[in-house]
Amino acid sequence: MKVLQSFSLEGKVALLTGGAGGYGLQCARALAEAGAKTYMASRNMDALQKVADELNNNGGDVTALKFDQGDEKSIEDLRDRVAERENRIDVLVNNAVARTVKQGWESDAASFDESMHINATGLFLITRAVGEVMIPRKSGSIINIGSMMGMVGVEDHNYDGTDMNGWAPDYFFHKGGMINFTRFCGSYFGRYGIRVNCISPGGLYSEKHPEQFVKNYSRRTQLGMLANNTDLMGSIVFLASDASLYITGANIPLDGGYTAK
Repeated sequence: MKVLQSFSLEGKVALLTGGAGGYGLQCARALAEAGAKTYMASRNMDALQKVADELNNNGGDVTALKFDQGDEKSIEDLRDRVAERENRIDVLVNNAVARTVKQGWESDAASFDESMHINATGLFLITRAVGEVMIPRKSGSIINIGSMMGMVGVEDHNYDGTDMNGWAPDYFFHKGGMINFTRFCGSYFGRYGIRVNCISPGGLYSEKHPEQFVKNYSRRTQLGMLANNTDLMGSIVFLASDASLYITGANIPLDGGYTAK
């Protein structure tokens, strides 16, 4: 196989949780454009179906499915539905995230518990469930979508001159945990030929961002900018494909150099 061929996802079945916005949309585009038969799953079926329709109109093979990462039965039903249709799942991208802690440090215990149930327990359950499908085939790639916020503390000066803030204790907690969970899963699944890696993106540019925030954040990165709407795609294809067959347990910061200093 020539090196460029090793990046192809033709013939692979991919399952992506989330996918209707932000970095999830880039994951969906990357999988579909690289040739994977792609299943996207989340609670927001209207938004998900819109993305699936757009990708299918551009040559993709994408199916939207209902999924609640806070419900163990929904997780198992999703796994079974895809496995029964395809008799395999080659790629799992754990992208779904719930932002239930709305008041930052002042949030109540119930909202923090809900976040942990979905974003930590749910991550464990979906990874285990899909891993059980991959194990008999002795191959597979699991990609966790983390955040550079799992690697650093809050840089409050990013928000100077704005009404924004970065005080999201649950998000820092579970994105930091996701990185080490990736190492654990890389160790556990390695005996079965299954790779588990994490991508930790930085800030994604939005037209909704205050101009001052964009300036503050951009000064903090070595490349001088926030990520755009394609920056994650190459890393997804790389980790999902045979081009990365000897990489597991790794965390890749995709943050323009934010965490490099």
